[in-house]
Amino acid sequence: MIRSQAVSLAALLLLGGPVYAGSFEAYVATTAGKPVEDSVVVVEPVVKAVARHHSTATIEQRDRELVPYVTIVQTGAAIDFPNRDPFKHHLYSFSPAKRFEIKLYAGKPAQPVVFDKPGEVALGCNIHDWMEAYVLVVDSPYFAKTDGNGRAFITNIPPGHYRLRLWHPRQNSEPPLREIEIGAAPTQLNLAMDIAPRIAKQKPPVEADHY
Repeated sequence: MIRSQAVSLAALLLLGGPVYAGSFEAYVATTAGKPVEDSVVVVEPVVKAVARHHSTATIEQRDRELVPYVTIVQTGAAIDFPNRDPFKHHLYSFSPAKRFEIKLYAGKPAQPVVFDKPGEVALGCNIHDWMEAYVLVVDSPYFAKTDGNGRAFITNIPPGHYRLRLWHPRQNSEPPLREIEIGAAPTQLNLAMDIAPRIAKQKPPVEADHY
């Protein structure tokens, strides 16, 4: 019986499946103690490379805004950019991690855009200059975005040693990487970021849009 259990455990390890998985919960606040929304929390493996899980995300153009404001994808993932407005948009990015342009279009582009390099990507519209959104492309599959209460949850993390990374498009300085240990018990941390306020940009009336 003992030998049978040992063989089963060895087979599980050879298949690469974790014996158990852990979870991570972060509460992110400003230096003044207010919760930070749209902060990206990434748990990066220190030693072992992780598999890439390619999927397709969506960033909409709706009511002359890019929604959501922040999107996280793993390297190699694709993003669809449907235009839900009754007029055209001209989407672009000049960021080194992904340079692309979708010229004046309505509806949904025929092909999604593949983000094949890790890094920060700023998006804008060449017609409506107040429209902005951000994509963070990461190698790790363990990531989440804080909600309106400043909380982010990441589950199914194999036990081990990791680096914790924080990012926000309006951060005044880059938070230092932090080493954490993930085990069977949930890991919880309170974190602080220095974030600049988001300044609302004035939009002209819809009637003034001729595209």
